[in-house]
Amino acid sequence: MRRISAVRKSNHLISAILLLSFTALAGCKVAAPGKVESMAANEAKRVTIGGKDWKNPSPDTPETFQTGKEHFQHHCQICHGLDGHNTGVPFAEKMSPPVPDLSDKKIQDYTDGQLKWIIENGIRFTGMPSWKGTLEDTEMWAIVRYLRMLPPKGSEGVPAIYKEEQEEHQQMEHGAKPADHHHHH
Repeated sequence: MRRISAVRKSNHLISAILLLSFTALAGCKVAAPGKVESMAANEAKRVTIGGKDWKNPSPDTPETFQTGKEHFQHHCQICHGLDGHNTGVPFAEKMSPPVPDLSDKKIQDYTDGQLKWIIENGIRFTGMPSWKGTLEDTEMWAIVRYLRMLPPKGSEGVPAIYKEEQEEHQQMEHGAKPADHHHHH
C-alpha cells in the first residue's frame, strides 16, 4: 500500500511539473510588440538618434549614387533586400520590430545626418548593427544618397542568398521533390 501511494505521489509530481512546463512554454510565444511598447521604442529611437544637423558632404552625383548602391547591396541586402524594400527577405516581417521598408515616410523623414548616424552606430534592440569600422565615412554617406533614391520595390530582384531557397520552395509547391544538392553560400 505504501508503494502504491509513493507511485501516485510521483505521478502527481510529474504531472504537476509537466503542466507547469507547458504553461511556461505557452507564455513564451513571440508576438508583435504592443502599442505602448512600440510608442516607447519609437520615442527612445527619436531621442537617441544623433546627427540631425550633420550635412551630407558627398556629391549628389550618379557616381556617388552608384557607389552607395554597391555598398548597400553588399552590406545591407541581407536584411533590407537589394532595393531597400525588403524584397525577398524571408524574415523581414518576423523580426521584432520588423525590418523597415526604407522608403517608408518614417525613415525618409530622418535627415541625411540621422541616416548616416544610424548606419554608423546602429539602433539597439532592433537588429540594426553598427557599421563603424567596417564602412568608411564616405561609403556611409554614399549609402545615404542611395537611400534617398531607392529603386522601385522588386526591381532589383531577390538577394542571391535567398534565391536558391525560394526556387526550391516553389518547386516543392509544384510537386517536385527536393534536390539532393549542396548550398552555395
